[in-house]
Amino acid sequence: MSQVYLNGDYMAPEEAKISPMDRGFLFGDGIYEVIPAYHGKMLGFNAHIERMQQGLAAIEIALDYDVEQWREICETLLSTNPGPNQGIYLHVSRGTDSKRNHAYPSGVAPTVFAFCFTLPGEPSCDADKASSYEVSLEQDRRWQRCNIKSTALLGNVMHYQSGARAGNKETILFNALGEITEASSSNVFIVKEGVIATPPLDTQILPGITRWLILQIVHTHSELRIEERVITKDELLDADEVWITSATKEVGPVLKVDGKQIGQGRPGPMWQRVQSLFSQHKFDY
Repeated sequence: MSQVYLNGDYMAPEEAKISPMDRGFLFGDGIYEVIPAYHGKMLGFNAHIERMQQGLAAIEIALDYDVEQWREICETLLSTNPGPNQGIYLHVSRGTDSKRNHAYPSGVAPTVFAFCFTLPGEPSCDADKASSYEVSLEQDRRWQRCNIKSTALLGNVMHYQSGARAGNKETILFNALGEITEASSSNVFIVKEGVIATPPLDTQILPGITRWLILQIVHTHSELRIEERVITKDELLDADEVWITSATKEVGPVLKVDGKQIGQGRPGPMWQRVQSLFSQHKFDY
């Protein structure tokens, strides 16, 4: 990591200093985004920034950065950090107050922080080379506003850690009604008898940019059927294919859920079709 961005300046990571009274540190009071970039080309940039601005508005953080300012920050970081494949992390907290108080303070300037990290490369469309996943399945015990991409990720971290402790790479979540919500760091899709399905957006689910891109791409191919609908835990376990999707995973095929094999136990034909289409068209939006 060559340079980071902090409150208008670029500097070496070890030079970046944030007060321990910053509300992002004390309360997790902030919003973040992660934007993948391959060979300097950012994936879903406008959609990521729009989601960040919506999140800031939802928690009433006033920040006057426009889309072009964010673009300049991202492009500068990409140009000063080595490697063809980078993730750009953007973080805005409410800022530093003189005291610790739960109520939103007035007259506090937001803290804006950003840095790049190395990505391993674009996911493969080859079933024999694809990164595949074995995942856990747990009841969703996070807060009620998961549609906001908050920096307060303890619930997600605990679910993810539970899966990791079981030797898995992710944890898929279901609500008290036995309906799939999302995974701890991903959205969820299933395939059954040739039909792709994903849970509809509500406050239980982060509106993932990769999820949105998949919907846009698939809807342009009339031979593919995709539905946004409630998916039960039983449907998930009985699916022909299960995918987890995110900015860095793209379309990640799931081979086992809680030790139960999904389909043939390898990336399926619909995954290969959709990941191939995603690779071809992901920069179109």
